[in-house]
Amino acid sequence: MSTRLSSLTTLRVGGPVGSYAVADSREDLIGRVRAADAGGSPLLVIGGGSNLLAADTPFNGAVVRDGRHEARVLGEGGHAGPAAQDGAPGGVLVRASAGTPWDAFVSWTLDQGLSGLEALSGIPGTVGASPVQNVGAYGHEVAETLDHVLVWDRQEGREARLNAEDLGFGYRTSVIKRSLSADWGPTGRWVVLDAVFRLERSSLSAPVLYGELARRIGVRAGERAQARLVRDAVLALRAGKGMVLDDADHDTWSAGSFFTNPILSADEADALPAEAPRFPTGDGRIKTSAAWLIDHAGFTKGFALPEAGDPPRASLSTKHVLALTNRGGAAASDIEALARAVRAGVRRAYGVDLAPEPVAVGIAW
Repeated sequence: MSTRLSSLTTLRVGGPVGSYAVADSREDLIGRVRAADAGGSPLLVIGGGSNLLAADTPFNGAVVRDGRHEARVLGEGGHAGPAAQDGAPGGVLVRASAGTPWDAFVSWTLDQGLSGLEALSGIPGTVGASPVQNVGAYGHEVAETLDHVLVWDRQEGREARLNAEDLGFGYRTSVIKRSLSADWGPTGRWVVLDAVFRLERSSLSAPVLYGELARRIGVRAGERAQARLVRDAVLALRAGKGMVLDDADHDTWSAGSFFTNPILSADEADALPAEAPRFPTGDGRIKTSAAWLIDHAGFTKGFALPEAGDPPRASLSTKHVLALTNRGGAAASDIEALARAVRAGVRRAYGVDLAPEPVAVGIAW
């Protein structure tokens, strides 16, 4: 057990693992997954480790990383983006291997003259993790552009294709994420091998939906802008919030936003203070802001528990209350204690249970 999960995750915490390997081909990846399942070994297929909180105790199983970094244009695929609304051709299918770093893939699509992913710039992790979590930012999410994923189905023991409509996308979730369970463990039933996206051949971005981003680039919400300009603005906004990985900045030693925004019934939303943010979801429910709840429950930027030491080993980011950060030398137990304290405080103040976003290994909420 020479490899520790602390060396494989952006939170930089986690105990030793039974075995660790980097798969250098599709066949190698499938073979390692099959071998772990055949031997009854717990399995963790890891991407960038940016959405993972692993306990300090050993993970007595196989950890496998997809080492493939591949992307290519498959060809014209019909309509995509705003072009689809007026019947103009614009859809281009592109495929990337699961191990490809997500932001490198976004940048590559822009180099190909394709738009649709620019608002998702700067998100850490890999292409394979993006549909599992249905990652999103600045008003957009992967579900808008994903055409299908090619997967290894651990239950059926074969390769399969899951179309976007098969993935049961929701806010930061998918059928793959929902398959994470005691039966399948922290990887779930399906292991993503490749993801195929349908993008628009255009220098213009998808509509800019997020007010802060629109103001930064000087357009109205709902308008389009140069996709490169949108990417640059998103990267700047994320960096200002400690959401772009930087070894020298402990605010980025995190798993990004640690809690998802709660989606409440109308009655639950009515119980919140009048000034609490409210965003109708279209199905009668209301989404509110986890960051607002955390901040107004008394957990401000830089908050740390007394037992975390002085200076603290773990704290909320000094830039963004949604990020729990390792200030250097933190153990997983420090991050877990901070998360539990924040959850308990929000529950006491507002009666809302915050849901942790990272995959938990060896930790039960």
